[in-house]
Amino acid sequence: MSATPAGDGPSVAPRAPGRTAALPSGLDPLPDAPAIRATDAWAIAVAGIPGPALMEAAGVALADAAIDLAPDGPVVVVCGAGSNGGDGYVAARVLEERGRAVRVVRTVPEERLVGDAAAARDRWAAARGRLPGASPWTTGALDGAALVVDAILGTGATGAPRGVAETAIDAIRGFADAGGVVLACDVPSGVDATTGEVEGAAVRADATVTFHAATPGLWIAPGKGLAGRVRVVDIGIPDGHRDAIPAAWAGLMTDRLVADLATRGASGTKFRSGHVVVVGGGPGMVGAPCLTARGAMRAGAGYVTVATPGAVASTVAAHAPTEALGLALPDDAEAAATAVLDALGAHDGTLVVGPGLGRGEGAAALARRAVGGATGPVVVDADGIAAFAGEPEGLGRTGPTVLTPHAGELARLLDRPTADVGAGRLRHARDAAVRSGAVVVLKGDDTLVVAPDGRTAISPGGVPGLATAGTGDVLAGIVGALVARGAEPFVAAAAGVRLHARAGELVADEHGVDGTVAGDVADAVGRARRRIERADVDGRAFR
Repeated sequence: MSATPAGDGPSVAPRAPGRTAALPSGLDPLPDAPAIRATDAWAIAVAGIPGPALMEAAGVALADAAIDLAPDGPVVVVCGAGSNGGDGYVAARVLEERGRAVRVVRTVPEERLVGDAAAARDRWAAARGRLPGASPWTTGALDGAALVVDAILGTGATGAPRGVAETAIDAIRGFADAGGVVLACDVPSGVDATTGEVEGAAVRADATVTFHAATPGLWIAPGKGLAGRVRVVDIGIPDGHRDAIPAAWAGLMTDRLVADLATRGASGTKFRSGHVVVVGGGPGMVGAPCLTARGAMRAGAGYVTVATPGAVASTVAAHAPTEALGLALPDDAEAAATAVLDALGAHDGTLVVGPGLGRGEGAAALARRAVGGATGPVVVDADGIAAFAGEPEGLGRTGPTVLTPHAGELARLLDRPTADVGAGRLRHARDAAVRSGAVVVLKGDDTLVVAPDGRTAISPGGVPGLATAGTGDVLAGIVGALVARGAEPFVAAAAGVRLHARAGELVADEHGVDGTVAGDVADAVGRARRRIERADVDGRAFR
């Protein structure tokens, strides 16, 4: 079920970001740890579902998953205090009833278990008759196991594990690293269920069974990489809780984000379909703005202008989409910015600045002046973000703004080590969003889209083909096109990430993961959207 009381490892300290607007319907809600605890409490106190019934359902589901992962061989269930440990005792009893050899190891003294968890332990002990009960943790507790069930710390645990819990978690991690199979209950112990952060020892699981709803930390790195396959199990909590607890501020991206986007109407024009002005390209980087332009056009922009320094303008023109308009910029940054702003103003354009722009003083000055002078939507990518290094507040503007950094670019923006951003992706994306006033798209397998008001969209990822040069440029163009077509920036960014991922899947299906290149991803955007629209209409799966 949910929380582990303070004392057996980290203390309970909710760290939920706030929000001021509802999540779009294209996101599947991911309640945070406090919301999960509140849901459990509501189910017991208001819906009248006995706590032992919820724990029984959770433990049975955990046992089912254990059998799926390891159909044969001994199982070791490692139990902590609280509901998480209680779920483990139920699973142990059910596994023994199904004929499996089970050893239960506890990380806390017997007297630490109270309430429903203690009752679950006592029922397990009674079912065993005179057989030995749970053993205290000792070296070698996992010897001979075909599967280890981690039921040490629950969703309410935060911070670094300590004491016996830490020792057991380290041993389970070693068991997994040696090829052993591990199943986590609720969340891998040591992973913050709300943020995905890991502050000390943490279990690496092959699969995680969680109950009623997944939490954000199961989908955000580094927690995502430790959770394995996530199975969400219905344990009988009715929908009425939605009116009794705070709504989720985070959600998992689905194809509905794309299916809900507006399409071109019969009376539309190229300018009503959205004008995108791409500013970028420098010596050695002429391909980046071309990829951005291709992504924007395939995402529906009716009119794209590629503005590049005059020295490379002819080269860019030779590689940009035939349909795009070229704009050669003067060398002087102020004059170049004026030319960009004039192009934007001519047809209410959306600015996408940064792909391949370079990090010289002139390039940075151009980016700052263009962003500061634009009155319409702005998407800032790559070298455009570097122009504001250490001063995210410098991006503050009244118009819609989206930043699309990877971890290194966000680290430069916030003047933090890249490793810090990797360890606290949600925390740093939220910091950047609040300080800049922009929607932040922190790229990765778990791409996060974070609005200044706390709303967060998380990509389910699983598209390794996108880990190649230029795909970020394509994404910037897609997001720019969707914003230019009138989508609210948070929705545009989340839908753009989802559409980008689906295009990457199509290309990988055709060329293989290692044969995926950015240009093919850009060209697959339209096909990916069409497949999503067809699936939305007739119910067929994307593939």
